[in-house]
Amino acid sequence: MTSEQLKIAYSPCPNDTFVFDALAHGRVPGAPAFDVTFADIDITNGMAERGEFDVLKVSYAVLPYVLEQYALLPCGGALGRGCGPLVLTREPDVDLTGRTVAVPSEKSTAYLLFRLWAADTLSDGVGEIVVMPFHEIMPAVRDGKVDAGLVIHEARFTYRNYGLHKLADMGEHWENTTGLPIPLGAIIAKRSLGEQKLRLLADSVRTSVRAAWDDPEVSRPYVMEHAQEMDPAVADQHIGLYVNEFTADLGEDGYAAVRGLLTRAAAEGLVPPLGPNALAFP
Repeated sequence: MTSEQLKIAYSPCPNDTFVFDALAHGRVPGAPAFDVTFADIDITNGMAERGEFDVLKVSYAVLPYVLEQYALLPCGGALGRGCGPLVLTREPDVDLTGRTVAVPSEKSTAYLLFRLWAADTLSDGVGEIVVMPFHEIMPAVRDGKVDAGLVIHEARFTYRNYGLHKLADMGEHWENTTGLPIPLGAIIAKRSLGEQKLRLLADSVRTSVRAAWDDPEVSRPYVMEHAQEMDPAVADQHIGLYVNEFTADLGEDGYAAVRGLLTRAAAEGLVPPLGPNALAFP
C-alpha cells in the first residue's frame, strides 16, 4: 500500500462489491486510490470502534459509538424499503416472550430493529439473546438449538429451504410505525482526512454507484467473485433491494430514518444519545 492509498473495509456482499467496483478498480477519475479489505459487518463495526481503517462500511447501530472520530458519508450505504431483517422460527406463530433468540450481532441495525419490535409486541420481552455467526443461525433454529433467529440479507430469499417460518419482518414493523426507510449499513470515513478529502470521497462513491447502474455487467465479475457461491439471480435480487436512491444520496428521508432509529434506540437505552450535529457532513 502506498501512502496515498486509503484503507477501506467493506463486506463481500453483492451490494457492497457492486457499489465499490469502479472505485476499487481505479475507474473513477480523480478519486483516491484504495487498499481494500473484505470483512463482514460485525468485524468492520469493531474496526470502527478501535479507529482502524480510513473508510468503513458499518451498521448504523454503531454510529453513536464512533462519530467523534468518523463522519457519516451521505452516500454509498444501504437503506431501503421491504428489505428489513426477519425473525424466523421452526413452527409458525410462536410467542417469543421469554424465549431464546439467536442474533448475528448486538451492535447491528438488525438487532436495534428487533429490540424495538420486541418492545412494541412482546408483553415481557424476549429471554436469552445468543450471538452466533450469521451462517449458523438458520441451522440452529431448524435443529431446535434456539427458539428463533434474526436473519438479514439473502436469508430473506432462502429461509424456506431450511423449513423455517417467518414470524415477523422487522423492516415492515419499522416502516408501518414510522413511514421511513430502513437504515441498515453506513459508509463512514475518518474526520482526520479533512473536509476536502471527505467531499472528494463522497463524490467518488456517488460516481462509482452511478457507473455500476449505467453498466451493471462491468461489475458482475467482481460481484460474483466475492458472493460466496451465491446464485447469480439471488445476487441480483440482493443488489436490487439494497442499492437504490438512498445509496446515491441519503436525502431528507434517509437522514430522518437514521436520526429516528438512533433517537428511539437511545430512548430505549440501547445506544448512547447522538449529539445535535453528529450526523452533519462537512
